[in-house]
Amino acid sequence: MRLSYLFFAALALLGGCSNGAGTRSPDTSAEIHQPEGVAGHSRQVGWHGERFAVATANPLASEAGAAMLRAGGSAIDAAIAAQMVLGLVEPQSSGVGGGAFLLHHDGRRTVAFDGRETAPAAATEDIFLGADGKPMSFHQAVIGGRAVGVPGTVRMLEMAHAEYGRLPWASLFEPAIRLAEVGFPVGQRLHALLKADPYLRLDRQAAAYFYDRAGQPVAVGSILRNPELAAVMRRIASQGARALHQGEIAQAIVNKVRDHPDNPGKLSLGDLEGYQPQRRLPYCSGYAPPQQTVPRRYRICGFPPPGSGAIAIAQILGILGSTAAASLPLGDPQWLHHYSEASRLAFADRARYIADPAFVAAPAGSWYSLIAPDYLAARARVIKADRSMRVAAPGVPEALTTTQSSMPEQVEYGTSHLSIVDGLGNALAMTSTIEDAFGARQMVRGFLLNNQLSDFSFLPRDDRGLPIANRVEPGKRPRSSMSPTLVFDEGTGELVLSGGSPGGALIIHYTAKLLQATLNWQLTPQEAIDLPNFGSLNGPTLLEEGRFPPAFVEALRSLGHEVREIGMSSGLQAIGRGGGGLSGGADPRREGWVVGE
Repeated sequence: MRLSYLFFAALALLGGCSNGAGTRSPDTSAEIHQPEGVAGHSRQVGWHGERFAVATANPLASEAGAAMLRAGGSAIDAAIAAQMVLGLVEPQSSGVGGGAFLLHHDGRRTVAFDGRETAPAAATEDIFLGADGKPMSFHQAVIGGRAVGVPGTVRMLEMAHAEYGRLPWASLFEPAIRLAEVGFPVGQRLHALLKADPYLRLDRQAAAYFYDRAGQPVAVGSILRNPELAAVMRRIASQGARALHQGEIAQAIVNKVRDHPDNPGKLSLGDLEGYQPQRRLPYCSGYAPPQQTVPRRYRICGFPPPGSGAIAIAQILGILGSTAAASLPLGDPQWLHHYSEASRLAFADRARYIADPAFVAAPAGSWYSLIAPDYLAARARVIKADRSMRVAAPGVPEALTTTQSSMPEQVEYGTSHLSIVDGLGNALAMTSTIEDAFGARQMVRGFLLNNQLSDFSFLPRDDRGLPIANRVEPGKRPRSSMSPTLVFDEGTGELVLSGGSPGGALIIHYTAKLLQATLNWQLTPQEAIDLPNFGSLNGPTLLEEGRFPPAFVEALRSLGHEVREIGMSSGLQAIGRGGGGLSGGADPRREGWVVGE
């Protein structure tokens, strides 16, 4: 039964102070969990069409992707064109200097393309420990070259294009090159983030591009040109990914990293030249929404390790189905109580077990041990209806014996998401990143370098000397929260939904909200995205500021929750298929847009 959207709309409008157009600096708790500051809301009405759809974090990127589809291109072609534009117009989130996860479906099979950054060959597990043996502060580690990983987005897209592209590689760069040369209007979000960031202007090249002589950020509406990036993209368009990973541009990246005066890194030309994307099997799980009167089973596919999102989301949804929350709406504090408890259990397992599978074995021999029905049922029994556990301990699937320690809670940032469905039977979900807003704050040839190594645990071992699965090791991919997701009808195999979000570790909760609302409560993608955000990282219960009534918050506190209301700046993009057509949604908290026919 589809719950009345009027209920959810009323809940979403509670506390209208969160809908203002102004920008504010986040408070301490928000800064811990949010990759980008809150920059107001823009109303989204949802999109409907029949042939194809492109949903990205910026209208210019969505238009570039749609242009490729109109020219006869595939979803992969559209994704490459859109991603190149995103790297130009929202450089704080992604670009050729970063990495990405791409989930692609061709009508028959689903493939996961892993373009995650890797640690340099010279990296050591103590890279983020200070002289006193204690972990550095986040920005002490990040600003400079120390945290820069080997970028993977371009080589990954090249791999995917070789298999699924229809248009010439070079043609996919034309929209971004043209925009870089003639310029694009600066939006409110980029201006606000530039104004708030205290580190970017310390880099000479970044300061010259983003700020005027008085140190003020480029004004909203001003035209920003990037001829250096246009030249880089021309090289990549004509030579392929080797233009970035070998030769002059690669040397410029290495020089920037290794020659930083205060915080040099260990990246080498060999690291760049040797980088290889990975083609992986997706992590798929069956799901039967408990609230549907007409039973329907879905197959939810996400990214396998080093991705942690698909496993955590499958755990959360699976645990919820074995609790009283199965029959409750979001408006009932008991639903959110159970959701938060399930989240704590999932994040406890994530901290203990998930890391690059080339370096860490799956628990009990399979990553699916973490979502086995008996295991999830046992985890659900830990939840008490009348009291929050506040902090959960990791579980032990199939009597596992482990010598690993749990990773301490640590800052995670970053990312941009796009979803595309073409008219040829292809669909994809891709999340890309340079990690923190503006990455390492190091600009090379018009693009920013990532700080992806800070997604590793700063602390390599616990007090007993037990290793942490997600510690730094040479050539290793850091654990990621990126959660590109494709949902299929398990009976017919037909695509139901493509979606995902930026948001650091909270990506997992934003994407879980999208799935819960569309599959359980039968909301449209836009209705689901509009709902208030919430979650827990195995600590406080986090609620989107100004979106829940005081009585709701107090009900959670009466159950023992430590509640923090923060600006939860998701950037969900989603495309649904059903009823003979397509429906799309973009997050009103950012500048996303859906384009299609």
